[in-house]
Amino acid sequence: MIGKLGGQDDTIVAIATAPGVGAIAVIRLSGREAIAITDKLFPAKDLSAQPGYTLHFGALSLNGQLIDEVVVSLYRAPRSYTGEEVVEISCHGSPYIQQQIIDACITCGARLARPGEFTQRAFLNGKLDLTQAESVADLIASNTAASHQTALQQMRGGFSQELQALREQLIKFSALIELELDFSQEDVEFADRTALYTLVNSSTAEVEQLIRSFRIGNVIKNGVNTAIIGRPNAGKSTLLNTLLNENRAIVSEIAGTTRDTIEEVLNIGGILFRLIDTAGIRESTDVIESIGVQKSLEKMREAGIVIYLFDVSEMSAEEVQAQAEAFQGSYLLVGNKVDVIGEEAARAKFGSIPGVIFISAKEHVADLKEKLIEQMTGGSVNTENTIITNARHYAALQEVLTALQDVKRGLDEGLPGDLLALDIRRCLFFLADIAGEVTNEDRLDYIFSKFCIGK
Repeated sequence: MIGKLGGQDDTIVAIATAPGVGAIAVIRLSGREAIAITDKLFPAKDLSAQPGYTLHFGALSLNGQLIDEVVVSLYRAPRSYTGEEVVEISCHGSPYIQQQIIDACITCGARLARPGEFTQRAFLNGKLDLTQAESVADLIASNTAASHQTALQQMRGGFSQELQALREQLIKFSALIELELDFSQEDVEFADRTALYTLVNSSTAEVEQLIRSFRIGNVIKNGVNTAIIGRPNAGKSTLLNTLLNENRAIVSEIAGTTRDTIEEVLNIGGILFRLIDTAGIRESTDVIESIGVQKSLEKMREAGIVIYLFDVSEMSAEEVQAQAEAFQGSYLLVGNKVDVIGEEAARAKFGSIPGVIFISAKEHVADLKEKLIEQMTGGSVNTENTIITNARHYAALQEVLTALQDVKRGLDEGLPGDLLALDIRRCLFFLADIAGEVTNEDRLDYIFSKFCIGK
């Protein structure tokens, strides 16, 4: 299953820490010969005679040539991350030393690990199911509190436990319905149809909730492209600078100063918003400015949410309303420069348009930040609940929902047990697919290939 360059019986080695210079680095080995290979390089102590979960200090050398002074950590199978014999060598963080140690391990019988191979072995050896294994990559990539908590909750088995509880109940009914098939001549029912109907209803509600959570989960995991759109001199660059709390974009009274898009990332409430300051949208005979306007329109179409910024002193309510009707996706209407005419006058002028946010881009943007979070998450993000962040899980859950709906339809129509059993088996298949119990080799190789080497 491990594939073309070597099998699961091989002992693998890789750098487990980030590449580059640092105070220390960790070289990880996993496999049947991990301790024996390290023993050949570590004359200070007989590691094969040492218990697991112990640390050993000494010199690491090959053919009498000193490489470094290291600390060796031993983890005995099956109580290790991969379920195999695992050794971690903590050395000084020179890239040269790291490479020397890896080369020495390969000389003594190891091979270089492929991306994600340590976690793939943990999955194959039953230390993690596939949802937990995938969450390891999400945890490594997390860069906000929300993405960290979501990945951690899944890695600790929160999602897996929900799926397992659902599977166990469906398996029970499936077994009883299939038992009925063995007694079809007697016309008996072992499975309580009323209880099955109740289970299908509750399971459908649970799966629908998980599917709905993917919208938030995708935002937590990947962030959201946020295009700041408006006419020239609406204050887009000023708004970007205020949100970032730095002078990132050039601000000028001259219309059309911004001629290309400027992109920066801002963390608001645990969500990453990739802010895109765009050229002011207007008709122009300037070739360069016209190109900038086309880029602005492209970014608007690609954005997860659009901030339409307008000058409350220059635009009319009719013009803003017409622009709002042209938007097809998620957007916020933001009236800027309320300090010029006053917020009360601005609210009176645009009172016919629901949901307008009034700000002064130079200083007052707290309301806009709150609205951005509310627009993308429906409120605050509760990472204690199970949130789906993986597109594979989302697709499989949609199949589960379809199967559950077919079971319910079959119960409503009084279908015989053999047909109900088919739909329940289909539901169980996709639940098992999420956990990796029916996943083929090619899909596994693809999933783990996206991990970093050393994990």
